[in-house]
Amino acid sequence: MIGKNNPLIRFLKKHWGVFFVLVIWMAFSYPYFFQGKVPYPSTYQVNHFKPWSMYEKYWGPVKNGAMPDIIDQIYPWRHFSISSWMQGEIPLWNPNNFAGNPHIGNFQSAAFSPVNLLFFILPFVDAWSIAILLQSLFAGVWLYLFLRETKISMSAACIGAISFMFCGFMVVWMGYGTLGFAVAFLPLALYAVEKYSNTKKIRYLPLLSFSVAASLFSGHFQTSLYVMLFSFLYTVYKGFSLGPTWGLRLLLAFFIGGVISLIQLLPSMQLYTYSQRSESFNTGGGIPFWYLITAIVPDFFGNPVTRNDWAGFYAEWASFVGIIPLTLALFVSQKKQKNVIFFIIAALVSLLFALDTAFQGFIGQLKIPVLSTSYPARAIVLWSFSLAVLSGFGFEQLTRFVAEKNKKSIITRFVLIGSIVLVVWLLIMFGKVLPMDKLAIAKRNLILPTAMFGLFSISILSLLFLKVRYKLLIITAIVLTLTSFDSLRFVTKWMPFDPKSFVFADTSVIQAMKKNIGYGRVYGNLGAVETYYDLPSIEGYDPLYIQRHGEVVSSAFDGTFRQAERSVVQLNRNGIYVDRVLDLLGVSLIFHPIADTNQTWAYPVWDKSKKYSRIYKDDKFELYRNNTVLPRATLFYKYEVIPDAKKTIERFYTEAFDFRHIVLLEEKPSLSEEQINSGSGKAVITLYKPNKIVIQATSSKPAFLFLSDTFYPTWKVSVNGQQKKIYIADHAYRAVEVPQGEAEVIFTNSF
Repeated sequence: MIGKNNPLIRFLKKHWGVFFVLVIWMAFSYPYFFQGKVPYPSTYQVNHFKPWSMYEKYWGPVKNGAMPDIIDQIYPWRHFSISSWMQGEIPLWNPNNFAGNPHIGNFQSAAFSPVNLLFFILPFVDAWSIAILLQSLFAGVWLYLFLRETKISMSAACIGAISFMFCGFMVVWMGYGTLGFAVAFLPLALYAVEKYSNTKKIRYLPLLSFSVAASLFSGHFQTSLYVMLFSFLYTVYKGFSLGPTWGLRLLLAFFIGGVISLIQLLPSMQLYTYSQRSESFNTGGGIPFWYLITAIVPDFFGNPVTRNDWAGFYAEWASFVGIIPLTLALFVSQKKQKNVIFFIIAALVSLLFALDTAFQGFIGQLKIPVLSTSYPARAIVLWSFSLAVLSGFGFEQLTRFVAEKNKKSIITRFVLIGSIVLVVWLLIMFGKVLPMDKLAIAKRNLILPTAMFGLFSISILSLLFLKVRYKLLIITAIVLTLTSFDSLRFVTKWMPFDPKSFVFADTSVIQAMKKNIGYGRVYGNLGAVETYYDLPSIEGYDPLYIQRHGEVVSSAFDGTFRQAERSVVQLNRNGIYVDRVLDLLGVSLIFHPIADTNQTWAYPVWDKSKKYSRIYKDDKFELYRNNTVLPRATLFYKYEVIPDAKKTIERFYTEAFDFRHIVLLEEKPSLSEEQINSGSGKAVITLYKPNKIVIQATSSKPAFLFLSDTFYPTWKVSVNGQQKKIYIADHAYRAVEVPQGEAEVIFTNSF
């Protein structure tokens, strides 16, 4: 017979809060664990990305079409990272985008994330799925632990945890598996600080160091920077109350975490200086004040999932916390609850950072790396986090007010929130603040939050005025139910769970490309397959890429110098010098959807029969071999020196310039023109790995070996065992002097 002294009952009674958070998480994760679906937008992939979108068998409904970056960036990059680790290589370099680009330096590769251990245990798609789902669980459980350590009840800690684990920021960025983890380690860091402050036990200091490093390894530097600022200030705040000795230990643990993360930070800082992003600053991008209504009515302006969003940027401006947590946050009392004032100030300051104000322009003009180059609206996550914490403290205070029968304090707060809701209703009904065709969207989505607030306030007031047993238990049940329902409704509406079989499904044309690519590159209307399938490309999409390569590609449009694009390198299909770039950079394979024939947006391979030979055809696609392409490794016996980088571009795109026989350098080499003139020879790639390239060269005279991979300072070269200088060639690529006769040239990449 089970009694109150049963160990299981005692355990559940002591830890029911954690189990409640776990149950809510399992309710959200149900489609993966019990229906075999994955938290990945695979229906969007096969309906909107080639080659899959051309096959009728994949056509069908798409739940969420607002996650393209997962498909053509995050998922393939993680796949490349794991594949490299499994082959015993550090994933320093990705040869499949941008004619070669630093991979670890690309912060979003998350190559050092501790979550990557899952990929060594489970199949890739399952490891990915578990990782995506763990973000909300970690955020919820760790915030629960932190709130419990602040000595509030399990009920209050549960409310704060649930409101944070499914807040707007966590939900809209969950599918990426980077931003969510970056912020999920924030409550763990605060828990370590709070636990150490309360116990003075040294074992919690390594936990703080781990949390700092793990956030920075998670794959989104902007979010991690916000987390670092927040947790550092909290560490300082608690350190002052502990005294100098204990406080310095806390700070030391924090900085040790930062030192550990240098293995990620230093390569990223280096790539940042070589990228276009280092010159691109934002003076806006904050959330308009009027958009904050979405904190309680997330779909007031529609939702991308239902294809009716019409104002603002749903993901970038996501501020949802829920009407119940927001109401509870108003109940906090700085007189009776420690730490409250810190989180009130944090909420207000983070909101200032996130809102569209003159402050945004000021930050942009300061040209601070990351803070001035990214969209500031994402600072809203700290506001959401602070409100989640305050909602836990607020619930604790609400229960005190009920126990004390403090009707005035409770009614005052309900009247405040109720007045805001009423004003919103009056504005949309009579104020003509929205277009007539959008009113229905706002009204429909305002009904449920209004009903929830009405049910919440009426229930609390009824319990306050009536003599009822177990008042606090009933209040807890009402608040947990409403908060959980609102959060689950929001996250399940946004997050796709799609068929596992659609995730990078193999096709015959992909196999044909892999078979024919050799050491060449592919070009065509592709957006997701290059990195995942190891098909090298000169194009790419990434906030951090080598700027000079982007300038070469952009300038091919008309031959005049053009700045690199902010986050993308895409060769204009109808540019004047497209063929020159394709030939120089070793693009040996052209991917062509048959349906694109004679379309203005497609590269006109069908009009270039002498240049291209068709080597593959099915009912959807054709592949063409480039007959005039230069090998990726080529010997040159003529050079020109042009110190001015912009003039190098202009010279390269001069109509009469012989790019097949003349290499452009920016500094005078040791070889004279007389030494190398009229030579002949060949270069053959015998080994090509991401971090090591071996080339055998045979030449009748000294020559320049040109490699059409991007120049980057982490690469070194040896010729017949002797270290040599790598020259910047043709503005963005590599050249090295090789002697007469046989030469083994080895390029190696390292930190």
